[in-house]
Amino acid sequence: MPSNVNQCPDRPSAKLANHHITPGSPGRPPEPNVSTAPAPPAAEGADAPRPTDFIRQIVREDLSSGRHGSIKTRFPPEPNGFLHIGHARAIWTDFGIAAEFGGWCNLRLDDTNPVKEDPVYVEAIKDDVRWLGYDWHDLRHASDYFEVLYLAAEKLIAQGDAFVCDLTAEQVREYRGSLTEPGRNSPYRDRSIEENLDLFRRMRAGEFPDGARTLRAKIDMAAGNINLRDPALYRIKHAEHHQTGNDWPIYPMYDYAHSLSDAVEGITHSLCTLEFEDHRPLYDWCVDKVDLAHHPELVAPLTGKGLPFEASKPRQIEFSRLNINYTVMSKRKLMALVQDGLVESWDDPRMPSLQGIRRRGYTPSALKLFVSRLGLSKQNSMIDFSVLENTLREDLDAHAPRRMAVLAPLKFVLTNLPEGHTETLRFSNHPKDETQGERDIPFSRELWIEQDDFAEVPPKGWKRLVPGGDIRLRGAGIARVDEVIKDADGNVVELRGWLDPESRPGMVGADRKVKGTIHWVSAQHAVPAEVRLYDRLFNVPDPDDDTDGKTYRDHLNPDSRTIVRAYVEPAAALAAPEQHYQFERIGYFVADRRDHRSDAPVFNRSVTLRDTWTTKA
Repeated sequence: MPSNVNQCPDRPSAKLANHHITPGSPGRPPEPNVSTAPAPPAAEGADAPRPTDFIRQIVREDLSSGRHGSIKTRFPPEPNGFLHIGHARAIWTDFGIAAEFGGWCNLRLDDTNPVKEDPVYVEAIKDDVRWLGYDWHDLRHASDYFEVLYLAAEKLIAQGDAFVCDLTAEQVREYRGSLTEPGRNSPYRDRSIEENLDLFRRMRAGEFPDGARTLRAKIDMAAGNINLRDPALYRIKHAEHHQTGNDWPIYPMYDYAHSLSDAVEGITHSLCTLEFEDHRPLYDWCVDKVDLAHHPELVAPLTGKGLPFEASKPRQIEFSRLNINYTVMSKRKLMALVQDGLVESWDDPRMPSLQGIRRRGYTPSALKLFVSRLGLSKQNSMIDFSVLENTLREDLDAHAPRRMAVLAPLKFVLTNLPEGHTETLRFSNHPKDETQGERDIPFSRELWIEQDDFAEVPPKGWKRLVPGGDIRLRGAGIARVDEVIKDADGNVVELRGWLDPESRPGMVGADRKVKGTIHWVSAQHAVPAEVRLYDRLFNVPDPDDDTDGKTYRDHLNPDSRTIVRAYVEPAAALAAPEQHYQFERIGYFVADRRDHRSDAPVFNRSVTLRDTWTTKA
């Protein structure tokens, strides 16, 4: 297996630490919020280009030539962790191509390694797929086919295409050779068919300990492609499986199980990322040597249970991974971040997991627009994180309602208004979308404004509040600062001033020119809120680069999360979890999926209004 994380399917090599962690612990997000009902389809976006990539061209040709009557794909992650941004492209590809050509796509959990897998991951994967707006034709598991895979392995042995090997894992590596040197045959390669069948059946019966023997394909130890040098098909592993319990003491290897699972399901196009290109000859070898279409007795365990079976010879096609700078996609490294407490959980909004970026406030429509614009190719490339952020800005600018919030509060008292003065102002919910309607915002004598909107000694080009200067209060009129109140340390703690009563929108004085406009919330009516300001998790473009002796851990951004006590207008506090807003003049925010309540609001910053990282570079 390659060491890189595959995005379709995902095959990390790290063993899951603390596998039996309790729900809600750092290793997993709380379970109750994993939805079980399909979400409505998410729009691709009005500006999404019509896909014209090389895979779709292959599919068109296969349909027009009559090679296939319909298209059948699958999305096959292993349930050994949470999906990440890269999987968004795989999901969009597998489900999107099937839908585009009138076919169907299965969700299949390739659960061949029970020590790394957990039902919580299964539920999270299903939740992610539904959140992105897709649903599957059938939900399958590789474990559904364990009996079929076992019978197929016996067929390979009977044909002389597989043998039981007693070499240890270390010895197998020694015998394998290298990229420049051929491998050597195992001393057990020439065992008789009868002996191999006997040993394999005893492996199945649980007679041998873990690692004592493997079943290997008999291909070619001198092959230039190392994947064809008698790869393992089965290993002994006495471990309880989340689907099959303790029924099996042996488990199929991924390449073997994946190829035959595709064939069992009638998959026409097996789409995966480029690191599996070198595995394609083994994929085809397994499918051809077993030949399920002409051996219905092998699928009797399925048909006997009434399960559908439609054999095919699937075609594997590879496309490039989705790589984004300022992040890591290795599940091993992401697992370490969680288990070592460097992030809160897999759904920490700084994580590139789909659960994490969902909680951060990324939308299905933004993600699908992002991957559709990138398209599919055979060339690996690095995408700048700002491209992803700009797609989210574009989506939220068009759809997110506006609200006012103050993140660094400074009191501003309008002394010409009477004590206890309150009134209600009417604001539109979206300046470019009248269909979103209007809302009421309370206004009073005492306001909260941003500390950064006042400067006692203004810098050059300053267009906000200064002593004696005018500013427009958003939707409320023109105000002036007359007095600055400071504490014993000289810090500004309060401003006092005057509101022009004739400067409200629609009044005669509303057209008077002032240098700038600021937002505010009524101090009397504002709701205290926790606002979490999230930023990129790493502060260098390539945190995986260790040429300087540093690791990705050394590049964690210390400012990736800041928590502030803020004030929001009452209408914002009433948000449902996962409701998106633009906090005017600040950025785009989302009501936290797990922690937000109307009486204790919690908002996460999804993205700033403008790219702030370009100026840092």
